[in-house]
Amino acid sequence: MTIAFTTREGGVSEGAYASLNLADHVGDNPEHVAENRRILLEALDIPNCAECLVNPVQVHGDTVAIFTDEAGKEHMEDAVELLDAQGVLLFTEHRTSPELECDAIACTVEDVPVMLCYADCVPIILVAPNGCFAVVHSGWKGTLKSIAEKAVHALSVASGCPSSSFNAYIGPHIGSCCYEVSDEILDAFVAEFGEACDAFANHLDLEYAVVSALRSAGVESDRIVSSGICTACSTDCFYSYRAEGGTTGRIAAIACRKGVS
Repeated sequence: MTIAFTTREGGVSEGAYASLNLADHVGDNPEHVAENRRILLEALDIPNCAECLVNPVQVHGDTVAIFTDEAGKEHMEDAVELLDAQGVLLFTEHRTSPELECDAIACTVEDVPVMLCYADCVPIILVAPNGCFAVVHSGWKGTLKSIAEKAVHALSVASGCPSSSFNAYIGPHIGSCCYEVSDEILDAFVAEFGEACDAFANHLDLEYAVVSALRSAGVESDRIVSSGICTACSTDCFYSYRAEGGTTGRIAAIACRKGVS
């Protein structure tokens, strides 16, 4: 099993995107993005998985996709109706098309890396004890729509493991120290997750809300770990959409269940 949260260092992109920008939708040179992705997969010792890389269009929604094989689909047969009702997409082909829009992917198959890009939003990687995993992009909109909780439920169905057995890893993201929001947004979070979301002077503790969602879905508190790094405070190492005025690259959360070679 391989999981990683990237920094902005070690790539070939230039200017505002320097240097390991992994997103292909922000205005960077496409050749640079392709080379940065190659560098990342090589560093993770999964270069042979490049053709299967899953990187959907992220829309700050609550759609979850499951990538599995025929055996996995059969295993989930009894739950397909439930998954459909929750808006979960089910795939047995491991290549995404430009039309796939989602902000969380659960994966049960080997040698299929899943990568979601971000620059301040909260990235989450969930890992089941049998190696199945999910990668989640949880900005403020997705958090209010319970994207993390939905991803936990989808992974539980896909993996056949209880959510209490999952490990949850939270990567670098904008911290409450730098995340000032409107009264309307803050009030919505307080109503949904409690007063603890209100850090101070309209600053939102987005991680608190994400952790609350994970716990509500059954993930044990002692299985949730966070990097504790604020992207907006650390633009030397990470991209920050807010701190860099909206023109910047994207770091990534990536996971892959490696097969036996």
